Amino acid sequence: MTYAKRLHALVLGLAVWTSIPALAAPEITGRPVEHQLNMQTPVTGIGADIYSLHNWMMLVCLIIFLGVFGVMFYSVFKHRKSLGHKPATFHESTAVEIAWTIVPFLIVIGMALPATKTVVALKDTSNADLTIKATGMQWKWGYDYLKGEGEGISFLSNLSTPRSQIGEPGVAPTEARGENYLLEVDREVVVPVGKKVRMVLTANDVIHAWTIPAFAIKQDAIPGFVRDAWFKADKVGVYRGNCVELCGKDHAFMPIVVRVVSAEDYTAWVAGEKKKMAALADDPTKVWTIDELKTKGEAVYAANCVACHQANGKGIPNTFAPLDGSPVVNGPRAHQVDVLLHGQDTPAYAAAMPAWKQLSDSDIAAVITYTRNSWSNKAAENIVQPAEVLAARSK
Repeated sequence: MTYAKRLHALVLGLAVWTSIPALAAPEITGRPVEHQLNMQTPVTGIGADIYSLHNWMMLVCLIIFLGVFGVMFYSVFKHRKSLGHKPATFHESTAVEIAWTIVPFLIVIGMALPATKTVVALKDTSNADLTIKATGMQWKWGYDYLKGEGEGISFLSNLSTPRSQIGEPGVAPTEARGENYLLEVDREVVVPVGKKVRMVLTANDVIHAWTIPAFAIKQDAIPGFVRDAWFKADKVGVYRGNCVELCGKDHAFMPIVVRVVSAEDYTAWVAGEKKKMAALADDPTKVWTIDELKTKGEAVYAANCVACHQANGKGIPNTFAPLDGSPVVNGPRAHQVDVLLHGQDTPAYAAAMPAWKQLSDSDIAAVITYTRNSWSNKAAENIVQPAEVLAARSK
């Protein structure tokens, strides 16, 4: 086999190899797999374009690498001094300078044209069938269906991997880790297959980033700004991602899960969610007992507050304020309601208290009542009713 044929076979083999999403592993879409050497298998048109561009660029770079270093090593070994070769005496070559200017320029243009077309398509969020707002917060995602079928649906999405699989600092996990360890949530985003979904992204506290590798979508969620991106999944399935912007202590614990279903299943899901929302709708005039509020508040606290303030209410020194013994928790209840609705700066701590308007009136009333009656707290005004939160929200 000649040198040229060997080189051609090598390039062809590497091109095929780079198109394999994972080596020595079954094809699994929607999440990383062991021994994966390339990007996840794309399930969107844009994702397929990016995947092809990636392989094309890698091949171009490989050819340039082999060409440049091949000529260099050939020259070094074939024209070395021990064989009697003497260095050339010329200083410059107009032809060579023109060649090494024009050839790279043509290569860059050849790579830039298809890349530019794909980047422009990535930014085109017009004519979406569905618009969903994703709000990043430490450390979970909030979702609001803004336009299209399902408008009005809203929920928080938390990590569902149990702490017994994760462990604690200095304490080993007590349960075997599952297949989707740290990539599973209690509430999935559900979208219909073959529909263009526009994602509107922002954040409550610090910069987060929403990404699903199989969709080829990644966009920062920045407090005070609204960014957007889009995807159109071509295959039914469950697709997983996570926050890819370092956002704090539990950065690793805010995954993203999108379930793509058929149009019929999506309609059924929307109907079911609307029924659940109607059933769970709070009656602001209902007067709860303190035991009812404390029981509900404990669950709300565990889902939304424990990561920062800890189960014992002690917070994290210099980072998150403690609730046990807090003057806010033990002070007038109206002020604590205001803090939960609008947030509050905490100069003595690195992290501010974010606003929690997305919680229902009864959730806020319950978690406040729980904190005012837990640990060493003995607040004089020890109970808050949903009607008080509703009144404060409307101010």
